[in-house]
Amino acid sequence: MKNDSFGEVKETKFIHAVIPLTFLVCILTYTIRYTQASPHIPIIISGMLAVFIAMFVLKYKWAYLIEGILNTIKSSMEAVLILLVIGMLVGSWIISGVVPTMIFYGLKIISPSIFLPAALILSLIVALTTGNSWSTAATIGIALMGIGAGLGIPPQITAGAIISGAYMGDKLSPLSDTTNLAPAMAGSDIFEHIKAMLYTTIPSFIITIILFIFIGRKYSDIGVDTESLNKIFVVLNQEFNITPLLFIIPLITIVLVVKKVPAIPGLFCGTLIGGVGAVIFQGATVKDFITALQIGYVSNSGNQFVDELLTRGGMNSMMWTVTLIICALFLGGAMERAKMLSAVANKVLSIAKSTGSLILATVFTSIATNILAAEQYLSIVITGRIYKDAYASRNLHPTTLSRVLEDAGTMTSPLIPWNSCGAYMMAALGIAPWIYVPYCFLNLINPIISIIYGYTGFSIRYIDSTKAKKIRFKSIFATNIFGK
Repeated sequence: MKNDSFGEVKETKFIHAVIPLTFLVCILTYTIRYTQASPHIPIIISGMLAVFIAMFVLKYKWAYLIEGILNTIKSSMEAVLILLVIGMLVGSWIISGVVPTMIFYGLKIISPSIFLPAALILSLIVALTTGNSWSTAATIGIALMGIGAGLGIPPQITAGAIISGAYMGDKLSPLSDTTNLAPAMAGSDIFEHIKAMLYTTIPSFIITIILFIFIGRKYSDIGVDTESLNKIFVVLNQEFNITPLLFIIPLITIVLVVKKVPAIPGLFCGTLIGGVGAVIFQGATVKDFITALQIGYVSNSGNQFVDELLTRGGMNSMMWTVTLIICALFLGGAMERAKMLSAVANKVLSIAKSTGSLILATVFTSIATNILAAEQYLSIVITGRIYKDAYASRNLHPTTLSRVLEDAGTMTSPLIPWNSCGAYMMAALGIAPWIYVPYCFLNLINPIISIIYGYTGFSIRYIDSTKAKKIRFKSIFATNIFGK
């Protein structure tokens, strides 16, 4: 097999990919379960194992591998910069009083029995409007986490409702990057793609909201500790100037996102406006504001709950998350450059003998790519590229593939802590790895429904053989000419 830049290399086989994958699973399980250490080092070690196999078994040159690794990391640098801006935004919105004001009024208005479905629906509306699950978590999500904590609802359950709603809205919004990327990879129309997704997303949403209503009833039976709530109200009023005027700041930020201002400048504008609010409403100094952007806001109210809730934010708070993403991208970049990811996908594809098994293979590959490549976009692009011909050969409509790419690739990305989406949600919402995953009901249910539809044939569309041949021809042409 020819390596265009560095001579002969061996063909990558399934076994070559299985070794670092098996090692990754074993070392991650041991590290997280028995040592409670961070996953960074196990991921880096697994990445180096993949590099050693690529160099000494498959005969790839280091210069060729590192080029691919750096390209993979480079592709996610925008996400890293967004994380840093989000850290500053959180610090800005706390010192300005935006987050405390949202929490204050939220605790007065929302009862525990309706909080979880309300959090789900509010997150859905904001994400559908903005087309961005990350902006949703960074704005309404932060406030909802505080309100949930005040109502006595565990943070992992609140996070599950926020993430479920945010990713449903993101997935169905024509403004979303992934909603445009998936049909582009599959060769379908964006609005046909959205219509196709309704068949799997609406049932997932109905089940999800029923589950959150059921869980919410459990916390309504416990009741709200009125005395503790009153203490929170007193402390918030003592520490901050609580005023509805502060809602103007997140409103302007959301409008900027809706107007398609790019994420980084849009969120940074929200950060600067928060600084103006901090000076005007809270009497903060420029030094106080800059410190909050760098190291976060530190609450010293004397109330343990309020201090734990509001001591957060700042660019420094994102460093754990940023380094985790880079470690994961190192592993994913090495495996993709050495064609290990393709070897796994081709093995799975070889046993897909029916439409149901093909969709199952697509779901599996999307999830595996989310785990290994640590990037939602790569999950959609790589999986779409691998399976496009297979769907066309079965005369399946392109929306079948584009829907599955989103049902699996988009929806499972926040469930993996080292994926850029999962790492972001942990950092923005202030939640620990893994604990929120069982409560992201919509994200867990959606891929399952997609698989069920594949085996039952429900809502699976087909096209005539002439159109299928055209799709295969375009795919072959793109592969030969553009290497895609």
